This record gives sequence, structure tokens and C-alpha cells, in this order.
Amino acid sequence: MNRSTNATASAPGRRAVRVAVALTTGAVLSLTAACSSSGTHAAGTAGTDVATVARAGVRDGGTMRWAVDETPPTLNAYQSDADGGTAMIAAATLPHLFTLDEHGAPRLDRDFVTKAEVTSTDPRQVVTYDLNPKARWSDGRPVGAADFTSQWKALGGRNAAFWTARNAGYDRISGIAQGSDAHQVKVTFATPYADWRSLFSPLYPTSVTGSADAFNDTARTKLPAVAGPFTVKDLDTKAGTVTLVRNPSWWGERAKLDTLVLTAVPRAQRAAQLASDKLDVAEIDPGALSAVTRTKGVGVRKAPDAAYAQLAINGSTGALADERVRHAVARAIDRKQIASAVLKPLGLPAQPLGNHLVLPSQNGYADHSSALGKTDVAQAQALLADAGWQRSPAKTGEKAAGPGRSAASGTLTVVEPTRAVAKDGKQLSLRMVLPSDSPMLDDVGGRIARMLSVIGVRTEIDKVADAGYFQDHIAAGDFDLALYSWPGSAYPATDDTPIFAKPVPAPDGSLSVAQNYSRVGTDQIDQLLSRAGSELDASQARSLTAEADARIWAAAGSIPLYQRPEVVALRTTVANAGAFGFQTPAYQNIGFRK
Repeated sequence: MNRSTNATASAPGRRAVRVAVALTTGAVLSLTAACSSSGTHAAGTAGTDVATVARAGVRDGGTMRWAVDETPPTLNAYQSDADGGTAMIAAATLPHLFTLDEHGAPRLDRDFVTKAEVTSTDPRQVVTYDLNPKARWSDGRPVGAADFTSQWKALGGRNAAFWTARNAGYDRISGIAQGSDAHQVKVTFATPYADWRSLFSPLYPTSVTGSADAFNDTARTKLPAVAGPFTVKDLDTKAGTVTLVRNPSWWGERAKLDTLVLTAVPRAQRAAQLASDKLDVAEIDPGALSAVTRTKGVGVRKAPDAAYAQLAINGSTGALADERVRHAVARAIDRKQIASAVLKPLGLPAQPLGNHLVLPSQNGYADHSSALGKTDVAQAQALLADAGWQRSPAKTGEKAAGPGRSAASGTLTVVEPTRAVAKDGKQLSLRMVLPSDSPMLDDVGGRIARMLSVIGVRTEIDKVADAGYFQDHIAAGDFDLALYSWPGSAYPATDDTPIFAKPVPAPDGSLSVAQNYSRVGTDQIDQLLSRAGSELDASQARSLTAEADARIWAAAGSIPLYQRPEVVALRTTVANAGAFGFQTPAYQNIGFRK
């Protein structure tokens, strides 16, 4: 699976493609594999903060101006460069058989499907979809088996002419056929697939998926047919806008808005544009909160985002290839302090994240960080010593290492320990790569570096150009430590496998890492996620996912820090928008208060 690694706009769309993002930007969002094992369980903390208004209280008409990070590079959510804007447009214009609630659980969208269930498991898994008879494309053609079949063939991975970002799930399908009538579709799987609810959301018409040219090229800028409350009127890359208008062919509840305009606005300019009445809705960085709250007629909504911040530890070379050193680094970090520093000022739950696969706002969250161990400086120092990294002798009267000393030079900041650890005469020094324009990362990265200085580790914080942060450094493995986010998922056995899969040698001799940029993995993790993805018994699937998460913690390649905050500013007249977290918005209900 090939996924894009560029930063993306925050989008209340969903999960066609998931990408890694810098901590100050938004994320593309996506039957929770909720863990049920030892640890702290939660029914899901508050997952949304939306300006909820009944449809009767929303006026008909109007144009809403919604900020995104950039004009979407494609309207095809299954291409590798699809971003948050792509997902948002897809959610407003195309069928999604299942949407997500505020706790990341899938819910049948009855505008498209009246029933969907596994109707057979022997000899093969069969899922039967009963489609809403009213569901039809804007060109007049009913939504039906032909659309399912065409999308399967485009995304199944057997035809290299289709440039797809993901094949997961579609590659398990062995056949699709019409059921008892034109409104029933039967999908047969060659091997069991637990995350079948993830498929066909979004569903594209055959006019997009029926040919490689339409899929690869036409759908980047045009959607020949839609089936949602909105349709795409115009995509203007020069103006940086995408204009959606009410779809007259929509059979569901009529969209309240006449027009929804997605406008590319740099985050640094959003507070000013809100103040000057040029925007109605905009996700903002926490640092802009005070400026926005001083703006008359603008409110702020805050909730845990459907994404999490993590420290990536590159275990492919050098000292970090030793698991003991990775464990020492991880156990030197006070994750609770970091989470509190980021989340407490926003009034959000300030608890460190204890799971790679299920977030606290999802049902069934459990903390498995005990597989790594608690923050323990003495134990971290002992692990380093066991790996051969010895501290320099203390000088007479010298105190134990404190918070470290910093020295800046250009884009490089060095945090020096008072008493460094060394091996064979070489000091242990780690290079942390951060994007250049990120105050939040500066703070988090600095805190981590000072924590590492306490155990004798020197940290060089190297700030690099934002544009090349992922491709040139993270994806290329050019870092020891790095901070970036991953979206959460309702389908972790499918979506998170490439992130934690054990790297394997490629035919050309290089290392094939998929999206495992830490380059740390094990056969056991792969096997557990594979089994979870094939386990149709929900309880067994949850147990397998929980065990996989514990082993991911033990491998110490990715250290979750906190569930990211989602901070959205909106005019006080806006209805049914805000910080959605995992929840899929009902775009037909978004508008302005009467």
C-alpha cells in the first residue's frame, strides 16, 4: 500500500487514504478494534464539540466559507496524494455505506443502505447489501452492483493501470453479483475480512472507476456523477477554492446551504480572516486561540482529534538499533508532563496516550503502555549501561544532571547533558528532526530533549523545511527521533498494518518499510494484525488487536504521546459544525442559525 506523506487539511471527511501529518496540521480521518485486555478501559471520552442545532432551527440557503490548508490535489480519495480536502468533498458528495459516530464506531448510512450484514461464512464470507431504492447518481443511474464491481476491479490490485493508494480489503474480494433484485448486492471474499465495513466508503460511480484514464486523470479535477447532498461546481486552483453547491438530485433531506466554499488559507492568516468576516469555519492552531477568542461573533470548539501525536524512534541503524537503547529513550520521557503541557491549557483531558490502535475518545480504549514500562530515569540509565553506554564520572561537588543546556546555531539546537553517556569513547548523540515552522513541535521537542539529557543523552534538534519534512527526512529514514501524527482509525487491523509492519528487503536490496518509518517491527506484530483482520468474531478480533498493541509498545519504535487537540473557530451563527473528532458530519444539516 502506498500512502502519501504530505501534511493535510483537517477534514471531517473519512478514511479513504490516511497520511502522516506534522503535529500542527490536521489529519485525514478514517468496528473499532477496541482492545479488551488488562489496562484502563473507557467507554470513550467526549469525542465532539459541535454547535448542534435541530434542522428546524437552521435557515435555508446561504454560503459557508470553510478554511482548508490547500486546494485538494485530487478529487479521487483513493489516489496517493488525496488529502483532507479530498476526503471532505467525498463525504459531502459521494455514498458512504458506513459513517462513524463520535466514538469512532461505524453506523449504517440509511440514505444509501437499508441493511448490510454477513450472510454466509461457509464456504466463503458473503456480505449482502440492501441498497436504498432511492439512491441514484446525479446522471440518473441507480446506485447498484455495477458500481461495486467497477470499484473492486479498480482497487483490487490486479490491474496495474489503476494508480491506487490502497488495495486493502478489495484484494480479498473474489466476486460481486447482483442479489435478489437491482437494489441488492452480494460481495464474496476469497479469505475472511473482519473490516468489511470499511469498503465502498466512498463509493465512486462507474464513470470514475470504469477506466484507468478516468480514475487516474479525469477524477482529479471532476466528478462525472455524484450521489450526496452536494455536488462539485468548480475547482479553482488559482483562486485556491472548491465550490460545492446543493445537489438537486439528492433524495435525502435537502441540504440547508446553497453553497459550501472550501478556501485554502494559511493557518497564520486564519485569525485575521475570521476577524474580517472572510471565513465562517476554520481549524486553528492552539497558539491562535487567544487572538480568535477576542474576535466578536466568533466562538471556539475544542475536542480530541481523530489523530494522535507520537515520537518516532528510528531503529534501523546506530545506537537505536539496540532495543535496550530505544527502551531507555522511551522510559526517560515523561509522557504525562507532555500531554498536560499541550492539552491542559485547552481544557481537554490531559492524559498520555496508552494505545497505538485505539484512541481515548473511541469505545473500548485500553492502556497497554505497561508493556514498555513507566517513566523511570533510574531504569533508563540502567538500560543504557546494560547496552554499554556508561556515564562519565562525576566531578567533586558536581550535582546530578539537570534539565540540560541548550545551544542554538542556525536551525540546529543542541541540548547537552551535564554528564553524558559514552561507548568506546563516543558520546551518545541523537538527531531529532522537526519541521521549521511549528511552535508546538518546538515546545514538545525541547521537552523531550531535556528529559533525555537527564539520562546523559545529547540531542541535536534539526529544524528542516516543512515542504520536505516527510518525503526527504521521515520517509527517507533521515532522523534518529522525529515528531509527527497518525490518524486514528475505526479499522486498525487494516489501516495500521502498513504503519507497524516489519520492514522487509526489497528486490533491489533496499528496505521496504511501507509506512513504518521507525523501521521497527516483528513477525509477531504482523501475525497478530493479520489474524485480527481475518477474525469475524468481534471479541477475538479485539483481543488480537490488544495483543498486537502491547507488542508494538514493547518494540519501542513508536511512542504515543497524546490524542491531538482539534480546535475549530466558527462564527456564532454557524450551525452543526465544529470539532467533529471521529464523527462523520451530516453535511445536509450544516448551515446558519435562523
